[in-house]
Amino acid sequence: VQLQASGGGLVQAGGSLRLSCAASGSIRIINIMGWYRQAPGKQRELVASITSSGITNYTDSVKARFTISRDNAKNTVNLQMNSLKTEDTAVYYCNADLMTGWVARGVYWGQGTQVTVSS
Repeated sequence: VQLQASGGGLVQAGGSLRLSCAASGSIRIINIMGWYRQAPGKQRELVASITSSGITNYTDSVKARFTISRDNAKNTVNLQMNSLKTEDTAVYYCNADLMTGWVARGVYWGQGTQVTVSS
C-alpha cells in the first residue's frame, strides 16, 4: 500500500492551497483518511479526518477554513485550505486506516508535502 500526497507549496497569508492524496495497492476498504501536520520543533498533530461515511473531524484551529473530502471509489482524500495563516506552515502528511484483507488492518502514511505560508 502506498499513499502519494501532492499539492503543497508557498502561498501568502490569506491565500489557498489544495492538498491531494491517493492510496494505491491491495486495499479492501479505507476506514478513515486524514491529514496531519508537523511544524518545526512541534509534535505531529491531526488536522482533519474523514470516515468512509463522510463524518469529518477538524482540529479547532482550522475549523471554518479547511475542508476535507474523499472519493471512496478512487481512494483519494483532499484538503482544501483557505484563509491560510503563517501558523499553518508545516509538513502535511496524509494518513489512512485501512483493511488490506478481511482481517488485516494497518495505518499508512504518505511522504509529506511542505506547506509554507508567508506573511
